[in-house]
Amino acid sequence: MNPPHARRWSDLAALESTVIECRACPRLVEWREQVAADKRAAFSDEEYWGRPVPGFGDPQARVVVLGLAPAAHGANRTGRMFTGDRSGDFLYAALHRAGFANQPMSRRRGDGLALADCYVTAPVRCAPPANKPTPAERDRCAAYLDAELALLPARVVVALGGFAWDAALAHLGPVRPKPRFSHGAEVALGDVSLLGCYHVSQQNTFTGRLTPAMLDGVLTRARALAD
Repeated sequence: MNPPHARRWSDLAALESTVIECRACPRLVEWREQVAADKRAAFSDEEYWGRPVPGFGDPQARVVVLGLAPAAHGANRTGRMFTGDRSGDFLYAALHRAGFANQPMSRRRGDGLALADCYVTAPVRCAPPANKPTPAERDRCAAYLDAELALLPARVVVALGGFAWDAALAHLGPVRPKPRFSHGAEVALGDVSLLGCYHVSQQNTFTGRLTPAMLDGVLTRARALAD
């Protein structure tokens, strides 16, 4: 019999194949493909992924980092969550400092990045216009996150921003009264702990609303809870 982690590799691989073929949301399909065709000038010589982006990381992960959705010229270009943009630079540098990543940079799929005890994903798998998916688009994507959380031995979910916080509560809850999102917020949801963290967007990191030390603190807490 295959060991449990080998089974998770197989099941997560099957889920990835399903995710990348999804065309359930016409608005998102049109947008992601338009961005991939038009491209940004800085990436004009690159082939864009232009499809839904699957989760990425260790199939034995006890810590799940939950974002919002792929960035138009980040993961929608590279095909890997939080890869190829400033938000990803900030996140993966912190994951490296915390011992969850083997290198501090993430440029493209196949660049050698590997995660240990950590899995990075999002409630919405296609790049949305203005980074704002609709509730209906979020709900159509919900089954993919449900499947990931069922397959992973997660003990901690780190929600990057209020959108991810609400998504995590919907998938792991329900909880009444609903806990409010804040940076450093912590909620026990059965066997899983939910931690709040400001999103690693440039708006937050460039203004100092989220500093490296603040993100390090959340990841340190995540590891303590996972252990």
